Amino acid sequence: MNLLGRGLPAGLVVVVTGASSGIGRATALAFARRGARVVVSARSWEVLARAAEECRSAHPAAGAVAVPADVTDAAAVDRVARTALARFGRVDVWVNAAGVGVLGALTDVPVEDVRRLWDVNVLGALHGARAALPVMRAQGHGVLVDIASVLGGVVQAPYMGAYAASKAALVSLDEALRRELSIAGADGVTVCTVLPTGVDTPFFDHAANRTGRRVRTLPPMATPERVARTVLRTAARPRRRVTVGPGARLLPAAYALGRRPTLRLIAWRTEHHYLGPHGSAEDSPGRLRTPSGDSAAIRGGRAAGARTAARTASLLGAAALGVRAVAHTRSRHRSTTPPGRRPRSWLNGTG
Repeated sequence: MNLLGRGLPAGLVVVVTGASSGIGRATALAFARRGARVVVSARSWEVLARAAEECRSAHPAAGAVAVPADVTDAAAVDRVARTALARFGRVDVWVNAAGVGVLGALTDVPVEDVRRLWDVNVLGALHGARAALPVMRAQGHGVLVDIASVLGGVVQAPYMGAYAASKAALVSLDEALRRELSIAGADGVTVCTVLPTGVDTPFFDHAANRTGRRVRTLPPMATPERVARTVLRTAARPRRRVTVGPGARLLPAAYALGRRPTLRLIAWRTEHHYLGPHGSAEDSPGRLRTPSGDSAAIRGGRAAGARTAARTASLLGAAALGVRAVAHTRSRHRSTTPPGRRPRSWLNGTG
């Protein structure tokens, strides 16, 4: 089903969980700017209210409703769906963007942290699916979008094992949902998995840190707005699985061609580049169990946009130098070719 076509149809109803911060907030705002009516949900009521106001201000036709809910509470998630139906009559797109993180070796992370992580990242998404899919099946159409991660979906990294495992579980859940919808004949309902690479959100500031090491730097990151645009395109033209972000295509290809060297490189950069020395950070539960509150924001302050622009400029510069080098080589080749003789080349069909 093509929901958006060339433009967003008037009155599209979109539910976004985790909408107070990061990818969820950027996604809700992106849909609102296209004239969608948005139901935003998260734990932080005051921040959520501001997010809803941003959505209402983004487009004259956009309507936005804030419904506070913890996605680990199935009844609360059902209330989000019921509110969407009561206010707007249907649910066209449901985006499960709520998520939390834990940094730490699997043997060191408290079991309670892992349980909370899975409750949010896996059961939270399942609660969203169980609230949204019956509505979509009854109305004959709908798109469920789950925000997973390249970590777990494609590759793994040390100290992110619990998080990666939760995202791998989400990928598997989505595959099972697709099969079950197909068996049920729900052809108008689709399940899409978006797998970002690193994204410049407050994720690492909010994540529980059980490494005893500060996060020193991070790999190249996409902006949340870039991921949000991918979510919009995916809702418009549903695809089973979509990657987005720096290295989104290169990383899976490198993993497929050389699994061990790719994993060794990721492990080395994590150990020696991304994390500071042992003892450089205190043990912290982050925002694993508490709302983000005033620390909620779309971006995490990592200057992903500027870094992306710099990478693009570098690539364009390298491409320009390559073109100049090829042109110079051809010019020299032509100048040394005897008169009346054509250089043999595949370009002129004689090579």
